[in-house]
Amino acid sequence: MNITLHSSFLPHTDPDASLAFYRDILGFEVRKDVGQGPMRWITVGPADQPGTSVVLEPPAVDPGLTDDERRTITELMAKGSYARIILATADLDDTFARVQASGAEVVQEPIEQPYGVRDCAFRDPAGNLVRINEVAELR
Repeated sequence: MNITLHSSFLPHTDPDASLAFYRDILGFEVRKDVGQGPMRWITVGPADQPGTSVVLEPPAVDPGLTDDERRTITELMAKGSYARIILATADLDDTFARVQASGAEVVQEPIEQPYGVRDCAFRDPAGNLVRINEVAELR
């Protein structure tokens, strides 16, 4: 069996701000941008990985959700504890400096974790946690 990661979904509260973060700050390319206003689904991904994408989507649009569930999702997003993604880079210090210079909310500066990973963390415009691991194999 050969299974790969194709798409992952993150909610957005402001599609233009999320697009600017993932495209302009992280350098992802835009693959699709459908819908309008707050009801936009924007697919982005690393240019050198055409088979891997992140879909930035409006939160809680599933018609099967109750109003209480929508409220809970909104509250968790506001706290920054609803969704997360882990990215990887060969040069964590350079990546951290570029993202920090953009004004993104820093959650954690680069640090060697006790479980053997050196990483940092930011919040995207919707409050999603974006962790960035340093991976030597990417060099």
